[in-house]
Amino acid sequence: MRSVRARAALGATLVVAVALIAAGTAVLLSLRANLIDSTDLQAEVAARDVASQIALGVPYSKLELPDEDDERPVQVVGDDGRVLAVSEHLQAVSGTGSADVRPQEQPRAGDDDDDPGRGEVSSDDPGFASGTATVDGDSADYRFASVEVRLDDDRTATVHAGAPLTAEQDAVTTVRDAMLVGLPLLLAVVGSVTWLVTRRALGPVEGIRREMAAITRSEDLSRRVSEPASGDEVARLARTTNETLAALEASVERQRRFVADASHELRSPIASLRTQLEVGAAHPELLDVPGAVEDTVRLQQLAADLLLLARLDAGERPGSAALDPAQLLTEEVARRSGDRVPVEMAVTQGLQVAGSRAQLGRVIGNLLDNAQRHAVASVTASVRREGGRIVLSVADDGGGVPEEQRERIFERFVRLDDARTRDEGGAGLGLAIARDVAHRHGGTLTVGRSPAGGAVFELALPDAARG
Repeated sequence: MRSVRARAALGATLVVAVALIAAGTAVLLSLRANLIDSTDLQAEVAARDVASQIALGVPYSKLELPDEDDERPVQVVGDDGRVLAVSEHLQAVSGTGSADVRPQEQPRAGDDDDDPGRGEVSSDDPGFASGTATVDGDSADYRFASVEVRLDDDRTATVHAGAPLTAEQDAVTTVRDAMLVGLPLLLAVVGSVTWLVTRRALGPVEGIRREMAAITRSEDLSRRVSEPASGDEVARLARTTNETLAALEASVERQRRFVADASHELRSPIASLRTQLEVGAAHPELLDVPGAVEDTVRLQQLAADLLLLARLDAGERPGSAALDPAQLLTEEVARRSGDRVPVEMAVTQGLQVAGSRAQLGRVIGNLLDNAQRHAVASVTASVRREGGRIVLSVADDGGGVPEEQRERIFERFVRLDDARTRDEGGAGLGLAIARDVAHRHGGTLTVGRSPAGGAVFELALPDAARG
């Protein structure tokens, strides 16, 4: 059963069926118990009435027993098991003290056996039992109440009086039959209503599925699904679906732009290198070996940047090694002894960050490259703790970054100075890589204005020493 509507309708029907069966059973049991209690009360009243007559000394042959129309048969049994009195029209009985329906010895008026003498009705609660009785040829189920009479001569007589269970059985049967007829009808209504309600509720979901299938076939990520105005879970699903489509569209567009820009950036050094090699092959004396090496290095660096960006986009997780940012900065500056502008450092030792040594070293290197490229006479790098974060900053005294361009410079393949050569400005991937790595490490990378008037880049990472 693959349909959600069918499963919901079946589930609701089963739940209601179980609940109704349980409730119906409880109702029937409660009704039967109440009716039996009422029948017991009728039998007890009849038994105590006859027992009171015996206690007053009325002879057994003159007891006023319920008549035929009363439908409450009575049987009086002595302590020796003899039947002392019985209703006139009782033809058979079970569930009492004896199965006999006639006195075993017919006493005559005035005989001692016929005169029970006085006594008292037992104050104990009567006993109750289920049985059958046949009155004037009609057999039925009965409830019998047993009341004991203690006579003055230490004998006892037990009065068994019955009340028919016909009314109880008829009532229970009527209610049961009504339930057996009404339950299937009610379950059919519940199942139908659940089916219709579920179908209406899931209609927008089916619409979302169809639209998503159409988007998949057309590969047009600019399309969106309709958002219901209900504001319920389905509307939120549609909204989330559209947000996912928007993110997917942006990702695909970013990937297309990345591939296009990468192809463009790779084309220049490859074409230059090929030209130099072709000229060298035709005229060895004209081969520009330093230029070919420089183009090869640029091509190698660009390929490395593209591979790193591809790994970052694929969700590569950084390491979790404990690193000293001051040591990373010192090592990176030491490799730049021949740079055009020397780097001045002001670091705090003993700080710790967690991450990848290679990736964080690459970020520091990119920031120093950028500062060296734009500095006039000085580049300053520092490491310090601010609150719960470790901040590494690199500042220069160059022209700075206009405020309106401070976010744009972190985009891929972006160079603010379009007139400069590629050799001087690079491919425009360094800062994009630096920010991506910073985000992967749970940090941030921002740019502002340095005290010297140039740009200052600040890499803020979580303090690993504080957990």
